Amino acid sequence: MTKILHRSIGPDLPRAVAGQGVWITDSEGRRYLDGSGGAAVTSLGHGNAEVLDAMRAQMDKIAYAHTSFFTTDAAESLAERLVGLTPEGLDYVYLVSGGSEAVEAALKMARQYFVEIGQPQRRHIIARRQSYHGNTIGALATGGNAWRRAQFQPILPETHHVSPCYAYRDMGAQEGPEAYAARLARELEDQILALGADEVIAFVAEPVVGATLGAVPAVAGYFKQIRAVCDKYGVLLILDEVMCGMGRTGSIFAFEQEGIVPDIVTIAKGLGGGYQPVGALLLSTKIYDAFRNGSGLFQHGHTYLGHPVAAAAADKVVEIMTRPGLMENVNAMGQRLQDGLTAALGDHPNVGDIRGRGLFRGIELVADRASKEPLDPKLKTHAKIKKEAMARGLMSYPMGGTIDGIRGDHILLAPPYIITAEEVDLIVERISGAIRAVVG
Repeated sequence: MTKILHRSIGPDLPRAVAGQGVWITDSEGRRYLDGSGGAAVTSLGHGNAEVLDAMRAQMDKIAYAHTSFFTTDAAESLAERLVGLTPEGLDYVYLVSGGSEAVEAALKMARQYFVEIGQPQRRHIIARRQSYHGNTIGALATGGNAWRRAQFQPILPETHHVSPCYAYRDMGAQEGPEAYAARLARELEDQILALGADEVIAFVAEPVVGATLGAVPAVAGYFKQIRAVCDKYGVLLILDEVMCGMGRTGSIFAFEQEGIVPDIVTIAKGLGGGYQPVGALLLSTKIYDAFRNGSGLFQHGHTYLGHPVAAAAADKVVEIMTRPGLMENVNAMGQRLQDGLTAALGDHPNVGDIRGRGLFRGIELVADRASKEPLDPKLKTHAKIKKEAMARGLMSYPMGGTIDGIRGDHILLAPPYIITAEEVDLIVERISGAIRAVVG
Protein backbone atom coordinates (compact mmCIF):
# COMPACT_ATOMS: atom_id res chain seq x y z
CA MET A 1 0.00 0.00 0.00
CA THR A 2 1.57 3.28 -1.10
CA LYS A 3 2.08 6.17 1.31
CA ILE A 4 2.40 8.61 -1.59
CA LEU A 5 -0.43 10.90 -2.62
CA HIS A 6 -0.10 10.24 -6.32
CA ARG A 7 -1.55 12.53 -8.97
CA SER A 8 -4.49 10.15 -9.30
CA ILE A 9 -5.67 7.92 -6.49
CA GLY A 10 -6.51 4.52 -7.90
CA PRO A 11 -4.79 1.48 -9.37
CA ASP A 12 -1.12 0.97 -8.51
CA LEU A 13 1.30 2.50 -10.98
CA PRO A 14 4.05 0.41 -12.57
CA ARG A 15 7.30 0.88 -10.67
CA ALA A 16 10.14 2.18 -12.88
CA VAL A 17 13.41 0.50 -12.01
CA ALA A 18 15.71 1.21 -14.95
CA GLY A 19 16.10 3.49 -17.93
CA GLN A 20 18.47 3.38 -20.87
CA GLY A 21 18.30 5.39 -24.06
CA VAL A 22 14.66 5.79 -25.08
CA TRP A 23 13.47 2.89 -22.93
CA ILE A 24 12.16 2.54 -19.36
CA THR A 25 11.86 -0.84 -17.62
CA ASP A 26 9.43 -1.55 -14.79
CA SER A 27 9.74 -3.95 -11.84
CA GLU A 28 7.90 -6.66 -13.79
CA GLY A 29 10.44 -6.51 -16.60
CA ARG A 30 8.16 -4.73 -19.08
CA ARG A 31 9.88 -2.21 -21.35
CA TYR A 32 8.24 1.05 -22.45
CA LEU A 33 9.34 3.21 -25.35
CA ASP A 34 9.44 6.74 -23.95
CA GLY A 35 7.48 8.34 -26.75
CA SER A 36 6.67 11.47 -24.76
CA GLY A 37 9.94 12.02 -22.89
CA GLY A 38 7.87 11.80 -19.73
CA ALA A 39 6.33 15.24 -20.12
CA ALA A 40 8.70 16.39 -22.87
CA VAL A 41 11.52 16.29 -20.32
CA THR A 42 13.86 13.53 -21.44
CA SER A 43 15.93 15.27 -24.09
CA LEU A 44 19.00 13.03 -24.19
CA GLY A 45 17.36 9.81 -23.12
CA HIS A 46 17.97 7.83 -19.96
CA GLY A 47 21.30 6.78 -18.47
CA ASN A 48 23.59 9.18 -20.34
CA ALA A 49 27.04 8.42 -18.91
CA GLU A 50 28.50 11.87 -19.56
CA VAL A 51 25.73 13.64 -17.66
CA LEU A 52 25.97 11.20 -14.76
CA ASP A 53 29.75 11.67 -14.64
CA ALA A 54 29.33 15.46 -14.57
CA MET A 55 26.92 15.17 -11.65
CA ARG A 56 29.27 12.86 -9.71
CA ALA A 57 32.20 15.19 -10.32
CA GLN A 58 30.21 18.14 -8.98
CA MET A 59 29.08 16.18 -5.91
CA ASP A 60 32.72 15.36 -5.20
CA LYS A 61 33.41 19.12 -5.11
CA ILE A 62 30.34 20.59 -3.42
CA ALA A 63 26.71 19.52 -3.58
CA TYR A 64 25.05 22.67 -2.28
CA ALA A 65 25.85 26.32 -1.62
CA HIS A 66 23.18 28.93 -0.92
CA THR A 67 23.15 31.67 -3.53
CA SER A 68 22.89 34.48 -0.97
CA PHE A 69 26.45 33.54 0.05
CA PHE A 70 28.16 31.96 -2.97
CA THR A 71 28.15 31.37 -6.68
CA THR A 72 29.66 28.20 -8.16
CA ASP A 73 31.63 27.25 -11.23
CA ALA A 74 28.77 25.00 -12.35
CA ALA A 75 26.17 27.77 -12.23
CA GLU A 76 28.48 30.30 -13.90
CA SER A 77 29.38 27.85 -16.66
CA LEU A 78 25.74 27.03 -17.38
CA ALA A 79 24.82 30.72 -17.56
CA GLU A 80 27.71 31.46 -19.91
CA ARG A 81 26.74 28.56 -22.13
CA LEU A 82 23.08 29.57 -22.32
CA VAL A 83 23.83 33.22 -23.06
CA GLY A 84 26.29 32.12 -25.74
CA LEU A 85 23.48 30.28 -27.52
CA THR A 86 20.90 33.07 -27.54
CA PRO A 87 20.47 35.72 -30.19
CA GLU A 88 21.80 39.13 -29.17
CA GLY A 89 19.72 40.78 -26.46
CA LEU A 90 19.26 38.03 -23.89
CA ASP A 91 22.43 38.46 -21.89
CA TYR A 92 21.68 37.28 -18.34
CA VAL A 93 20.37 34.14 -16.65
CA TYR A 94 18.40 33.48 -13.46
CA LEU A 95 18.48 29.83 -12.38
CA VAL A 96 15.56 28.09 -10.68
CA SER A 97 14.40 24.51 -10.07
CA GLY A 98 11.67 23.98 -12.67
CA GLY A 99 9.18 25.39 -15.14
CA SER A 100 6.53 26.73 -12.78
CA GLU A 101 9.23 28.47 -10.74
CA ALA A 102 10.65 29.97 -13.93
CA VAL A 103 7.31 31.45 -14.98
CA GLU A 104 6.56 32.69 -11.47
CA ALA A 105 9.93 34.41 -11.37
CA ALA A 106 9.39 35.91 -14.82
CA LEU A 107 6.11 37.50 -13.75
CA LYS A 108 7.69 39.03 -10.65
CA MET A 109 10.72 40.12 -12.63
CA ALA A 110 8.52 41.88 -15.18
CA ARG A 111 6.55 43.68 -12.47
CA GLN A 112 9.70 44.77 -10.63
CA TYR A 113 11.23 46.04 -13.87
CA PHE A 114 8.47 48.61 -14.23
CA VAL A 115 8.76 49.62 -10.57
CA GLU A 116 12.49 50.14 -11.07
CA ILE A 117 12.01 52.37 -14.13
CA GLY A 118 9.30 54.50 -12.53
CA GLN A 119 6.15 52.93 -14.00
CA PRO A 120 4.59 51.30 -10.91
CA GLN A 121 1.07 51.73 -12.34
CA ARG A 122 1.66 48.78 -14.66
CA ARG A 123 -0.16 45.81 -13.16
CA HIS A 124 -1.86 43.67 -15.83
CA ILE A 125 -0.69 40.39 -17.34
CA ILE A 126 -2.14 39.19 -20.65
CA ALA A 127 -1.79 35.62 -21.87
CA ARG A 128 -3.74 33.33 -24.17
CA ARG A 129 -6.66 31.01 -23.66
CA GLN A 130 -5.80 27.31 -23.77
CA SER A 131 -2.22 27.94 -22.72
CA TYR A 132 -0.34 26.29 -19.88
CA HIS A 133 2.32 28.10 -17.85
CA GLY A 134 2.62 26.05 -14.67
CA ASN A 135 0.83 25.10 -11.48
CA THR A 136 1.99 27.66 -8.92
CA ILE A 137 -0.59 30.36 -8.22
CA GLY A 138 0.81 33.09 -10.45
CA ALA A 139 1.68 30.71 -13.26
CA LEU A 140 -1.71 28.99 -13.04
CA ALA A 141 -3.47 32.36 -13.16
CA THR A 142 -1.46 33.33 -16.24
CA GLY A 143 -2.20 30.08 -18.03
CA GLY A 144 -5.44 29.65 -19.92
CA ASN A 145 -6.01 25.98 -19.14
CA ALA A 146 -9.64 26.19 -18.04
CA TRP A 147 -9.80 22.78 -16.34
CA ARG A 148 -6.67 23.35 -14.25
CA ARG A 149 -7.83 26.82 -13.23
CA ALA A 150 -11.46 26.06 -12.40
CA GLN A 151 -11.46 24.99 -8.75
CA PHE A 152 -8.69 27.43 -7.82
CA GLN A 153 -10.26 30.45 -9.53
CA PRO A 154 -11.27 32.19 -6.26
CA ILE A 155 -7.64 32.45 -5.15
CA LEU A 156 -6.05 33.28 -8.50
CA PRO A 157 -4.80 36.83 -9.12
CA GLU A 158 -6.53 38.69 -11.93
CA THR A 159 -5.13 38.03 -15.40
CA HIS A 160 -6.47 38.56 -18.91
CA HIS A 161 -6.61 36.24 -21.89
CA VAL A 162 -6.84 36.62 -25.65
CA SER A 163 -7.24 34.01 -28.38
CA PRO A 164 -4.55 31.42 -29.05
CA CYS A 165 -2.99 31.09 -32.48
CA TYR A 166 -4.83 27.85 -33.28
CA ALA A 167 -5.17 27.79 -37.04
CA TYR A 168 -6.76 24.33 -37.29
CA ARG A 169 -9.91 25.53 -35.53
CA ASP A 170 -9.83 29.32 -35.56
CA MET A 171 -8.41 30.55 -38.87
CA GLY A 172 -11.16 31.43 -41.35
CA ALA A 173 -11.38 29.37 -44.51
CA GLN A 174 -10.77 32.46 -46.67
CA GLU A 175 -8.58 34.32 -44.18
CA GLY A 176 -5.04 33.02 -44.76
CA PRO A 177 -2.13 33.03 -42.27
CA GLU A 178 -1.14 36.69 -42.69
CA ALA A 179 -4.64 38.04 -42.15
CA TYR A 180 -5.21 35.60 -39.28
CA ALA A 181 -2.01 36.76 -37.55
CA ALA A 182 -3.03 40.38 -38.05
CA ARG A 183 -6.44 39.72 -36.53
CA LEU A 184 -4.90 38.16 -33.44
CA ALA A 185 -2.40 41.02 -33.11
CA ARG A 186 -5.29 43.50 -33.25
CA GLU A 187 -7.07 41.51 -30.54
CA LEU A 188 -4.01 41.85 -28.30
CA GLU A 189 -3.75 45.57 -29.04
CA ASP A 190 -7.44 46.04 -28.27
CA GLN A 191 -6.99 44.25 -24.95
CA ILE A 192 -4.01 46.44 -24.05
CA LEU A 193 -5.99 49.58 -24.83
CA ALA A 194 -9.01 48.32 -22.86
CA LEU A 195 -6.83 47.76 -19.79
CA GLY A 196 -4.89 50.99 -20.24
CA ALA A 197 -2.05 51.55 -22.68
CA ASP A 198 0.39 52.23 -19.85
CA GLU A 199 -0.94 49.67 -17.37
CA VAL A 200 0.03 46.35 -18.96
CA ILE A 201 3.17 44.60 -17.74
CA ALA A 202 3.60 41.71 -20.14
CA PHE A 203 2.18 39.39 -22.74
CA VAL A 204 2.99 35.72 -22.09
CA ALA A 205 2.88 33.00 -24.74
CA GLU A 206 4.29 29.60 -25.70
CA PRO A 207 5.94 29.69 -29.16
CA VAL A 208 4.59 26.17 -29.74
CA VAL A 209 1.69 25.43 -27.39
CA GLY A 210 2.33 22.20 -25.52
CA ALA A 211 0.21 20.26 -23.05
CA THR A 212 -3.08 22.14 -23.40
CA LEU A 213 -3.38 22.32 -27.19
CA GLY A 214 -1.01 19.57 -28.30
CA ALA A 215 2.05 20.91 -30.17
CA VAL A 216 0.37 23.83 -31.95
CA PRO A 217 2.83 26.19 -33.67
CA ALA A 218 1.89 29.74 -34.59
CA VAL A 219 1.25 30.69 -38.20
CA ALA A 220 4.06 32.45 -40.04
CA GLY A 221 4.47 36.08 -39.01
CA TYR A 222 2.30 35.89 -35.90
CA PHE A 223 5.06 36.54 -33.38
CA LYS A 224 6.56 39.37 -35.42
CA GLN A 225 3.21 41.15 -35.28
CA ILE A 226 2.86 40.39 -31.56
CA ARG A 227 6.37 41.73 -30.92
CA ALA A 228 5.45 44.93 -32.75
CA VAL A 229 2.32 45.44 -30.63
CA CYS A 230 4.26 44.87 -27.41
CA ASP A 231 6.95 47.35 -28.50
CA LYS A 232 4.33 49.94 -29.42
CA TYR A 233 2.98 50.03 -25.86
CA GLY A 234 6.15 49.23 -23.92
CA VAL A 235 4.80 45.82 -22.91
CA LEU A 236 7.33 43.08 -22.14
CA LEU A 237 7.14 39.91 -24.23
CA ILE A 238 7.64 36.78 -22.12
CA LEU A 239 7.94 33.55 -24.08
CA ASP A 240 7.40 30.32 -22.17
CA GLU A 241 9.64 27.64 -23.65
CA VAL A 242 9.51 25.32 -20.66
CA MET A 243 8.09 22.53 -22.85
CA CYS A 244 8.88 23.57 -26.42
CA GLY A 245 12.39 24.95 -25.89
CA MET A 246 15.89 23.53 -25.44
CA GLY A 247 15.99 21.79 -28.78
CA ARG A 248 12.54 20.21 -28.67
CA THR A 249 11.32 21.91 -31.87
CA GLY A 250 14.58 21.57 -33.78
CA SER A 251 16.42 24.69 -32.65
CA ILE A 252 17.85 25.36 -29.19
CA PHE A 253 15.25 28.08 -28.60
CA ALA A 254 11.87 27.78 -30.29
CA PHE A 255 11.64 31.55 -30.80
CA GLU A 256 14.62 31.43 -33.18
CA GLN A 257 12.23 30.08 -35.81
CA GLU A 258 9.96 33.12 -35.38
CA GLY A 259 12.57 35.76 -36.19
CA ILE A 260 12.07 37.69 -32.96
CA VAL A 261 13.72 37.98 -29.54
CA PRO A 262 11.62 38.17 -26.34
CA ASP A 263 12.42 40.27 -23.29
CA ILE A 264 12.32 37.17 -21.07
CA VAL A 265 12.27 33.48 -22.00
CA THR A 266 11.62 30.66 -19.54
CA ILE A 267 13.18 27.22 -19.97
CA ALA A 268 13.17 23.95 -17.99
CA LYS A 269 12.25 20.30 -18.82
CA GLY A 270 14.72 19.52 -21.62
CA LEU A 271 17.28 21.84 -20.03
CA GLY A 272 18.09 19.22 -17.40
CA GLY A 273 16.88 16.27 -19.43
CA GLY A 274 15.34 14.73 -16.32
CA TYR A 275 18.70 14.30 -14.59
CA GLN A 276 18.03 17.02 -12.04
CA PRO A 277 15.18 19.49 -11.35
CA VAL A 278 16.31 22.72 -13.03
CA GLY A 279 14.90 25.69 -14.89
CA ALA A 280 16.02 29.15 -15.92
CA LEU A 281 15.01 32.55 -17.21
CA LEU A 282 17.03 34.44 -19.78
CA LEU A 283 16.49 38.17 -19.54
CA SER A 284 17.35 41.21 -21.58
CA THR A 285 20.08 43.65 -20.72
CA LYS A 286 17.52 46.42 -20.25
CA ILE A 287 15.88 44.47 -17.40
CA TYR A 288 19.22 43.65 -15.80
CA ASP A 289 20.36 47.27 -16.06
CA ALA A 290 17.11 48.51 -14.50
CA PHE A 291 17.78 46.32 -11.45
CA ARG A 292 21.48 47.17 -11.32
CA ASN A 293 20.91 50.90 -11.59
CA GLY A 294 17.88 50.84 -9.28
CA SER A 295 17.51 48.75 -6.14
CA GLY A 296 20.46 46.52 -6.97
CA LEU A 297 18.54 43.31 -6.38
CA PHE A 298 15.81 41.05 -7.71
CA GLN A 299 13.36 40.69 -4.82
CA HIS A 300 12.80 36.97 -5.25
CA GLY A 301 14.49 33.67 -4.47
CA HIS A 302 14.23 30.01 -3.55
CA THR A 303 16.41 27.74 -1.43
CA TYR A 304 17.57 25.53 -4.29
CA LEU A 305 18.02 28.00 -7.13
CA GLY A 306 21.39 27.71 -8.81
CA HIS A 307 21.86 24.27 -7.25
CA PRO A 308 25.40 23.16 -8.20
CA VAL A 309 24.57 19.55 -9.09
CA ALA A 310 21.53 20.63 -11.12
CA ALA A 311 23.61 23.28 -12.87
CA ALA A 312 26.37 20.76 -13.64
CA ALA A 313 23.85 18.32 -15.09
CA ALA A 314 22.18 21.00 -17.21
CA ASP A 315 25.52 22.37 -18.38
CA LYS A 316 26.51 18.95 -19.70
CA VAL A 317 23.04 18.33 -21.20
CA VAL A 318 23.19 21.61 -23.14
CA GLU A 319 26.78 20.98 -24.22
CA ILE A 320 25.80 17.59 -25.64
CA MET A 321 22.66 19.08 -27.18
CA THR A 322 24.68 21.60 -29.18
CA ARG A 323 27.13 19.12 -30.67
CA PRO A 324 26.96 18.72 -34.45
CA GLY A 325 24.27 16.32 -35.53
CA LEU A 326 21.83 16.28 -32.64
CA MET A 327 19.53 19.11 -33.76
CA GLU A 328 19.75 17.66 -37.27
CA ASN A 329 18.47 14.38 -35.81
CA VAL A 330 15.63 16.18 -34.04
CA ASN A 331 14.51 17.70 -37.33
CA ALA A 332 15.00 14.56 -39.41
CA MET A 333 13.32 12.23 -36.91
CA GLY A 334 10.60 14.82 -36.30
CA GLN A 335 9.80 14.85 -40.00
CA ARG A 336 9.87 11.06 -40.07
CA LEU A 337 7.44 10.99 -37.15
CA GLN A 338 5.14 13.48 -38.90
CA ASP A 339 5.26 11.55 -42.16
CA GLY A 340 4.71 8.23 -40.42
CA LEU A 341 1.74 9.50 -38.45
CA THR A 342 0.24 11.03 -41.59
CA ALA A 343 0.64 7.78 -43.51
CA ALA A 344 -0.81 5.70 -40.69
CA LEU A 345 -3.54 8.04 -39.47
CA GLY A 346 -4.02 10.79 -42.04
CA ASP A 347 -7.18 9.22 -43.42
CA HIS A 348 -8.54 7.96 -40.11
CA PRO A 349 -12.09 9.27 -39.59
CA ASN A 350 -11.30 10.29 -36.00
CA VAL A 351 -7.98 12.06 -36.64
CA GLY A 352 -8.51 15.73 -37.39
CA ASP A 353 -5.02 17.20 -37.34
CA ILE A 354 -1.40 16.05 -37.06
CA ARG A 355 0.96 18.92 -36.31
CA GLY A 356 4.07 20.20 -34.59
CA ARG A 357 7.75 20.96 -35.06
CA GLY A 358 10.83 18.84 -34.53
CA LEU A 359 10.26 16.06 -32.01
CA PHE A 360 7.16 17.79 -30.66
CA ARG A 361 4.08 16.41 -32.40
CA GLY A 362 0.39 16.41 -31.64
CA ILE A 363 -2.55 14.36 -32.90
CA GLU A 364 -6.00 15.94 -32.45
CA LEU A 365 -8.90 13.50 -32.36
CA VAL A 366 -12.42 14.29 -33.56
CA ALA A 367 -15.80 12.64 -33.90
CA ASP A 368 -16.11 13.90 -37.48
CA ARG A 369 -13.28 15.07 -39.75
CA ALA A 370 -15.40 17.30 -41.96
CA SER A 371 -17.08 19.31 -39.19
CA LYS A 372 -14.21 18.94 -36.70
CA GLU A 373 -16.80 18.03 -34.09
CA PRO A 374 -14.95 16.78 -30.99
CA LEU A 375 -15.50 13.43 -29.35
CA ASP A 376 -17.88 13.29 -26.41
CA PRO A 377 -15.78 14.30 -23.37
CA LYS A 378 -17.65 11.76 -21.24
CA LEU A 379 -15.88 9.03 -23.20
CA LYS A 380 -12.47 10.16 -21.84
CA THR A 381 -10.91 8.99 -25.06
CA HIS A 382 -7.51 10.50 -24.27
CA ALA A 383 -7.26 8.53 -21.01
CA LYS A 384 -8.23 5.29 -22.75
CA ILE A 385 -5.56 5.84 -25.41
CA LYS A 386 -2.91 6.46 -22.77
CA LYS A 387 -3.81 3.18 -21.05
CA GLU A 388 -3.91 1.26 -24.33
CA ALA A 389 -0.57 2.70 -25.46
CA MET A 390 1.03 1.73 -22.13
CA ALA A 391 -0.30 -1.79 -22.58
CA ARG A 392 1.48 -1.83 -25.94
CA GLY A 393 4.73 -0.61 -24.36
CA LEU A 394 4.52 3.06 -25.37
CA MET A 395 4.50 6.16 -23.20
CA SER A 396 2.49 8.99 -24.76
CA TYR A 397 0.98 12.19 -23.37
CA PRO A 398 -2.75 12.35 -24.16
CA MET A 399 -4.87 15.20 -22.78
CA GLY A 400 -8.50 16.28 -22.82
CA GLY A 401 -10.13 19.69 -22.98
CA THR A 402 -8.17 20.73 -26.06
CA ILE A 403 -10.78 23.18 -27.35
CA ASP A 404 -12.13 24.86 -24.24
CA GLY A 405 -10.98 22.92 -21.20
CA ILE A 406 -13.85 20.44 -21.51
CA ARG A 407 -14.20 19.35 -25.14
CA GLY A 408 -11.46 17.94 -27.33
CA ASP A 409 -8.83 15.20 -27.14
CA HIS A 410 -5.24 15.16 -28.31
CA ILE A 411 -2.08 13.10 -27.95
CA LEU A 412 1.34 14.69 -27.49
CA LEU A 413 4.50 12.89 -28.63
CA ALA A 414 7.93 14.16 -27.59
CA PRO A 415 10.58 11.42 -27.60
CA PRO A 416 14.26 11.94 -26.71
CA TYR A 417 16.47 13.62 -29.31
CA ILE A 418 18.65 10.52 -29.68
CA ILE A 419 15.77 8.45 -31.11
CA THR A 420 16.48 6.35 -34.20
CA ALA A 421 14.40 5.82 -37.33
CA GLU A 422 13.44 2.32 -36.19
CA GLU A 423 12.24 3.64 -32.84
CA VAL A 424 10.24 6.42 -34.51
CA ASP A 425 8.54 3.80 -36.66
CA LEU A 426 7.75 1.82 -33.51
CA ILE A 427 6.09 4.90 -31.97
CA VAL A 428 3.94 5.26 -35.08
CA GLU A 429 3.00 1.59 -35.04
CA ARG A 430 2.08 1.55 -31.35
CA ILE A 431 0.21 4.86 -31.13
CA SER A 432 -1.77 4.20 -34.29
CA GLY A 433 -2.63 0.74 -32.96
CA ALA A 434 -3.74 2.24 -29.65
CA ILE A 435 -5.93 4.83 -31.39
CA ARG A 436 -7.58 2.20 -33.57
CA ALA A 437 -8.14 -0.05 -30.57
CA VAL A 438 -9.95 2.76 -28.72
CA VAL A 439 -11.89 4.64 -31.42
CA GLY A 440 -11.99 2.09 -34.22
